[in-house]
Amino acid sequence: MSYKRHRFPPEIIAHAVWLYARFNLSLREIEEMLLERGVDVSYETIRRWMVKFGPQIARNLRQRQARPGDIWHLDEVVVTISGRKFWLWRAVDQEGIVLEEIFQTRRDKRAAGRLLKALIKQYGLPRRIVTDKLRSYGAAKHEVASGLEHRSHNGLNNRAENSHLPFRKRERCMQGFRSPGGLQRFVACQSAVRNCFSIPARRRSANAARYHRLEAFDEWQTAASV
Repeated sequence: MSYKRHRFPPEIIAHAVWLYARFNLSLREIEEMLLERGVDVSYETIRRWMVKFGPQIARNLRQRQARPGDIWHLDEVVVTISGRKFWLWRAVDQEGIVLEEIFQTRRDKRAAGRLLKALIKQYGLPRRIVTDKLRSYGAAKHEVASGLEHRSHNGLNNRAENSHLPFRKRERCMQGFRSPGGLQRFVACQSAVRNCFSIPARRRSANAARYHRLEAFDEWQTAASV
């Protein structure tokens, strides 16, 4: 990753991208936070940094991510952009790590099959998938991997439904998204950063959480080439 021909050093650019992807902050709030630290940069410049560097940092983080679990929770959530309904399809493992997010215009078998194919191509076959009672998942599963164990029950899929909460909080903060492409770019970066910094259940003691955050900062700096 190259930061050439930028007026600000890589540390400041990467820090602004991290603030925007990690916390529910607006561009103007980040502009104000940086100004308090003596960095005079406009919110529009921060937006361009996010568009240019965010996707590459997210890819680098995902490449360094540990192998996911073998139980996948799949779910979809509706998103309204300019009066049109779209669907954000998401898959997480049993630890809550986001595996894949695909933004689609439909909520049918073809859309569910596209998510399953992308997951299997990247991670191989899991031991089990867990979904709600949407029939599109079962139909897609029979076409893509008929022998795969599939559990369908609304109460079993809390892991996937809870993974939508950070996205919903950010959606309210941003007062909605302006375009499907911008939403897809943002959720990919947000999920990669969240995967890196979220603390697993097995590391919830104070010392373990502190060490986990220090490791996450090291991974972030490596991914951002700073």
